[in-house]
Amino acid sequence: MKRGKRYQEAAKLIDSTKTYEANEALEILEKMPKPKFDETVELHVKLGVDSKHADQQVRGTVVLPNGTGKSLRVLVFAKGDKAKEAEAAGADFVGAEELVPKIEKENWFEYDVIVATPDMMGVIGRLGKVLGPKGLMPNPKSGTVTMDVTKAISEIKSGKVEYRLDKTNIIHLGIGKVSFGAKKLAENYETVIDAIIKAKPAAAKGQYIRSVALTTTMGPSIYINQK
Repeated sequence: MKRGKRYQEAAKLIDSTKTYEANEALEILEKMPKPKFDETVELHVKLGVDSKHADQQVRGTVVLPNGTGKSLRVLVFAKGDKAKEAEAAGADFVGAEELVPKIEKENWFEYDVIVATPDMMGVIGRLGKVLGPKGLMPNPKSGTVTMDVTKAISEIKSGKVEYRLDKTNIIHLGIGKVSFGAKKLAENYETVIDAIIKAKPAAAKGQYIRSVALTTTMGPSIYINQK
């Protein structure tokens, strides 16, 4: 696959035969030729688990100390006082049953995260086939099914992200923007890595973290020396 000139220039900054400390890697990402937009810095962590087994799943949430650099739009499914609370807390959209046909028939997806009160899960269950594949189903484990909608909205708006394994046992996660600078990105990186280490399943055997790579949206990967 032929790569563009900017990618090739960026690749020259990396020694592909070595692994880097996270701080070094982030400093290299900062020096790479930049496109016309502020790229996301992506973290890719391959784990020595088997996601096909329920007892080896790795999934959780973490609040990035410096945020994601992206303003997330929050949709809250709630009624009555909880709906008013969600509006007061800064939810972008609030509703109940009336949103089902809008999502199902009009393909309405102008939001990034859905929060729901537990009593609304019966309604949201009807949208499982639509929301599930997009990773939008609220889940108690990620704190998006809760009576404390104010806390949920606040955490999401301040940089809460969810991490989970894909089918190849890799976690992919944006940890900020290139414009953050190496120091802030390093703080976000350490927070995520610590959370993944703490989430190690008891059933996991052998080496847990197999490889760690950092990259930008359009750039080459830098492999990290993660002990």
